[in-house]
Amino acid sequence: MAGDGNYDILVIGGGINGCGIARDAAGRGFSVFLAEMNDLGSGTSSVSTKLIHGGLRYLEHYEFRLVRESLMEREVLWKNAPHIIWPMRFVLPHHSGLRPAWLLRLGLFLYDHIGGRKLLPATKTLDMRSDPAGKPLKPMFRRAFEYSDCWVNDARLVVLNARDAADRGAVIRTRTKVTAARRERGVWRVSLEDRQTGALDTVTARLIVNAAGPWVDQVLSMTIGRNDAHNVRLVQGSHIVIRKKFDDPRAYFFQNKDGRIIFAIPYEDDFTLIGTTDRDFVGAPDKVAINDEEIGYLCEAASEYFAEPVRRSDIVWTYSGVRPLFDDGASKAQEATRDYVLKADGGDGDAPLLNIFGGKITTYRRLSEAVLEKIEEFLGRKGGPWTAGAALPGGEFGAAEFDAQVSRFKGEHPFLGSAHAKRLVRLYGTRAGKVVGLARSEAELGRHFGADLYEAEVRYLMDNEWAVTAEDVLWRRTKRGLRIRGEEAAALETFMRGAADRKQNAAAE
Repeated sequence: MAGDGNYDILVIGGGINGCGIARDAAGRGFSVFLAEMNDLGSGTSSVSTKLIHGGLRYLEHYEFRLVRESLMEREVLWKNAPHIIWPMRFVLPHHSGLRPAWLLRLGLFLYDHIGGRKLLPATKTLDMRSDPAGKPLKPMFRRAFEYSDCWVNDARLVVLNARDAADRGAVIRTRTKVTAARRERGVWRVSLEDRQTGALDTVTARLIVNAAGPWVDQVLSMTIGRNDAHNVRLVQGSHIVIRKKFDDPRAYFFQNKDGRIIFAIPYEDDFTLIGTTDRDFVGAPDKVAINDEEIGYLCEAASEYFAEPVRRSDIVWTYSGVRPLFDDGASKAQEATRDYVLKADGGDGDAPLLNIFGGKITTYRRLSEAVLEKIEEFLGRKGGPWTAGAALPGGEFGAAEFDAQVSRFKGEHPFLGSAHAKRLVRLYGTRAGKVVGLARSEAELGRHFGADLYEAEVRYLMDNEWAVTAEDVLWRRTKRGLRIRGEEAAALETFMRGAADRKQNAAAE
């Protein structure tokens, strides 16, 4: 198995926080080992609403620090990863009887001015009787406000942080479970299990970061031995994906009569993403699934606004996740803080442990910096913050240069269809050429698995991005699962299993 000795830092959890911390730490010169018991981003981090946003509704709960930090991060992250993050305008219709127009204007004024916005356009008022954004909605909505946030491919954000961490020397091990961690002579002795082969191993680390997301308390209780651990409130959020509901590139922000909000967002060219719900969750986080009540809620809430109702028959896919929010005692799930909380123990001879509670995708980079500050208090300083100006893999081009990047790539590979070329640049940026390799025709891309997914891309994902199963490829790395199902998906699974077996046998020889 992979363990090869002693490390400065062992990170438990391959979600956005764990991978972000591993990247930052490796870039400062620490030796890092990251263990993820499943696939990267297979928990909370790949089932978000996929926004890099300030959180307009958090202003109602007076979380001004969180909103300001989040707003400041939007343009930082966009510049770092312009292939997987891009600006999006949101239309917030004024709903008579809900939040008054003056309150919405005030909130959006703060949204425009407290976060150092430089590139994103400001809020404006829309006349929905003449603006194209009013066309899909009921005629009762005559006025709306349009503001800026950003969209993110959340699962790829996780993988690209892991890839950069590995490129900087970190050891990334997926399908590897930390089964026990004990303090011993000033370090952590950590037992590992390869969940594919059953192989066991042990590594040591000077410090552990528990970034296990919904499993953070379970790691404390079962792995480290803190039987009284109770720090997070698990909140279920579910989404539905329907056939494309509108042609406008803008997204919608809908207020609901219960005080909650949902988004309706253009998704993967041919679909509309609607979500999210907020409800307390009890059970195993990996068993979370949308229920009938949530489906009904999302359909009804969206139908309050759209002229053509959202029906259950429109749904082509659903997904659910569990958000591990810090338990601040809030009475309602939607009121629980989305801010992150860091807790440390150890030092003075005891190996340190840092636990990460809560957080959101938008602030993962700032969370990582905060964690590194604490790490350096224990292990010594190795380097200052560096990630704000460092592109993620594939993002080495200007924030406004995506179309030019696509044109260059298409010119270098004229046999690719325009939509296919654009998709590859969207996922891989400047590394799209490595996906295609030396192919000079569609046939040279290898086996075709359906839609525009070919063997060359699958092999790239297996060799460079820790993809092991068809689910990894179809639902986290590419979202081709919306177009590839049934026999095609089964054929991909068989191919990947065979390729992995051949690689393992070759390594054994």
